[in-house]
Amino acid sequence: MPRIDRFDILLIGGLLLTLAGLGLLMLHGEAQQGSERGAALERALEKRLAAQARLAFLTDLYQPVEDLRKEGKNQQALLTLEEIARDYPGEAHGLILRGAILREMGVFERAVDSYVEAVQLNGDYVDDKSPLSRRTEIRQLVDDGVTRLRARLEAQGDNPSLLETLKKVYYLQSRLAGGCE
Repeated sequence: MPRIDRFDILLIGGLLLTLAGLGLLMLHGEAQQGSERGAALERALEKRLAAQARLAFLTDLYQPVEDLRKEGKNQQALLTLEEIARDYPGEAHGLILRGAILREMGVFERAVDSYVEAVQLNGDYVDDKSPLSRRTEIRQLVDDGVTRLRARLEAQGDNPSLLETLKKVYYLQSRLAGGCE
């Protein structure tokens, strides 16, 4: 049997220390990976809760407008929207509602403007999976807009405001098709 001298003992000791260090690194890496998964899960949960809270807030905030709209009191609904807009300027949900009300009132060009502004502020309104989705409503607006505006352009010639509105309708159409800004 070969004798083990000091050099062999140092070599074996160094090897054992290296293996122990690697083992600790691997255990720490697994623990860190687990905590990263936990943090990712926590972030996803926070994001989902924030989305639910936002939806509940918007529903509560704009419920008077929806009620007036259902009663057919579009003028009062627009006034209520203006009051809300003073406290929450640039809120996309208010712009979507304004667009819907203006469309019901027959003010098509201003309705398109309102929808475009809302979609530019928050793309959730064209996202099928979003609880805020107004995809069907916007698709109907686009379909009506393309046919209506083309017919008016053929009858009136090159009207710059109609061309601008048609461009905005095409913008909404591209966003519905999955396009981005």
